Amino acid sequence: MTGNERRLLLRRMRTPAITFVVLLLLLCSNVVLGATLPFRGAYIVEAVITACMVLTVLLVSMEIVHEPPLIRLFSAVGFFWVTIMFGMTLVDYLSR
Repeated sequence: MTGNERRLLLRRMRTPAITFVVLLLLLCSNVVLGATLPFRGAYIVEAVITACMVLTVLLVSMEIVHEPPLIRLFSAVGFFWVTIMFGMTLVDYLSR
């Protein structure tokens, strides 16, 4: 591998590597908050952290920023639908 190829590879892998580290840090903070429950409203902070993780996956990993508006719309609708399904499942488990 030549020097130019190595630099090109490092430049292309920078964004996925940073995204991976950010997602790991967000996951660690979510786990720590869930395990320790340091204050009463910790679940709200966990929900915000989870939303940040979803946005990171949508915008960076799925590269929605570079897609046409119709694809952005359908990806947002798909994630909204998954949220509805998880919410319905959670309501079912909590109401039993």
